[in-house]
Amino acid sequence: MSQCHREDRSLDLSTVNRRQSLHLTYSSIFAQNCLIAGCALVVMLACVVAIHAQSDKIDLPAVSTDLVPLTELTGAQRYKQELGGLYGAGANELPEQHSAAAQRESTLIVPRNAQGSPQADGKIVVVAFSMSNAEQEFGAFQKLAHADPELSPNVFVVNTAQGGRAMSSWATPRYRTFDIAEERLTRAGVTASQVQVAWVKIPIELIDYRPIGSKDISNLAENIKTVRANTRVVLQQAKQRFPNLRIAYLGSRVYGGYCKTDLNPEPFAYESAFAARSMILDQIQGDAELNFDATKGIVKSPLLMWGPYLWANGLSPRAIDGLTWERSDFGRDGVHPSTAGEQKVARLLLNFFKSDRTSRDWFTRRR
Repeated sequence: MSQCHREDRSLDLSTVNRRQSLHLTYSSIFAQNCLIAGCALVVMLACVVAIHAQSDKIDLPAVSTDLVPLTELTGAQRYKQELGGLYGAGANELPEQHSAAAQRESTLIVPRNAQGSPQADGKIVVVAFSMSNAEQEFGAFQKLAHADPELSPNVFVVNTAQGGRAMSSWATPRYRTFDIAEERLTRAGVTASQVQVAWVKIPIELIDYRPIGSKDISNLAENIKTVRANTRVVLQQAKQRFPNLRIAYLGSRVYGGYCKTDLNPEPFAYESAFAARSMILDQIQGDAELNFDATKGIVKSPLLMWGPYLWANGLSPRAIDGLTWERSDFGRDGVHPSTAGEQKVARLLLNFFKSDRTSRDWFTRRR
């Protein structure tokens, strides 16, 4: 073999060796990178599992509390010095005199034309004043009611509840809540003079909040005082803007035990019923700022009474109707309703309006 051929062969072997060496190096680097990526993936999966586990830990202990529905807090039972019952002193029925007044007001709820005068083919408009939860729930009720074959052709539901607008916002002109409500009425083809009924869902806005873990995380008396002041302004403004508004059916929050934030956890959701009740009792006791009767002075408010009471103790069935609140009734934050939760409140509203003696005659189709 010539010297030239030997050198060529030597060069070929050297090249092969270098390529093999580089291949081994790249393979080693690739293997290391795969190992690193695999470790990173394991860590990420572990984090996801940990977060999910933590989420479950938040949800599971909240399926019920030791709180008692207001409708079942009767007799001498008290909650923070407050007696039970929707109308106080353990009573769940309207006092006789206020019940008679509610019946009289309901007879004045009749179809009206755009100017507010009674007219056979006019409208009875039902609206809502409250925040995001109510906007979702009342929106579902609006659809459910309008699809119900028993609904009177004169009744027209308009969703005027507004996200992020609890009673303090409705009481503050700069938020334009009533202007926005009237804009929605206009888009729906009805007028302020045809509004005769309202659903008002009253939350506690955590005015006096104490950190969870303290012996008593809320000052019920102070919270009620503040909510009452704001709601009184809202009702007065509502009567001014909607002169034919006859009855405001009040409501409170649903169960708050699944809440993952400071946005109305328990016991604040439960306590909102005491705030709503206080407004009704003030009117029953003759508060001139909530007067609805023209024979007793200047009318400043619609008549107040309970709509459907929405709170139940999580998975513990409520005595009067078996109502429960499951985790699936709420969205991810545990506060705002899921579609199932919206439908649950919508059905409660629909059943109430179809059956209560102050609403069934004007709400349902005449037979």
